[in-house]
Amino acid sequence: MIVVIGAVLMAMGGLIALANPAMLVSPHDSMNGAVRIYAGYLASRNLTLAVFLLLALGLRARGMLNTLVLLTAWIQILDAGVDSWEGRWVVVPGVLLLGVVFFAASARLSAYPFWRADAWRQGDTHR
Repeated sequence: MIVVIGAVLMAMGGLIALANPAMLVSPHDSMNGAVRIYAGYLASRNLTLAVFLLLALGLRARGMLNTLVLLTAWIQILDAGVDSWEGRWVVVPGVLLLGVVFFAASARLSAYPFWRADAWRQGDTHR
């Protein structure tokens, strides 16, 4: 359930970045070519993660799914750091929450929290 909701949110963010990148900036910021380029990068990153999360889930590829979930969690944590650095305090709690929820999903998938070496050594502990 977490993976599906997270993938949908990632895909929605990617589609917003493609369709209306002005929604990604505050009202007083201007839209220019550089913003559109980086919105395109955000879109490709988010859409790729969403597709591969759902693909790994559909194929029941637990090891790959766990890796993708961890990658997505770390991206969310780093995004929250960037949001904090740039003063976008309204979105920080939601982004952090999504990262933490993905970490919890990873621990459930691998049977180990990500900070234990066993979570990285064993791709599929439930064979």
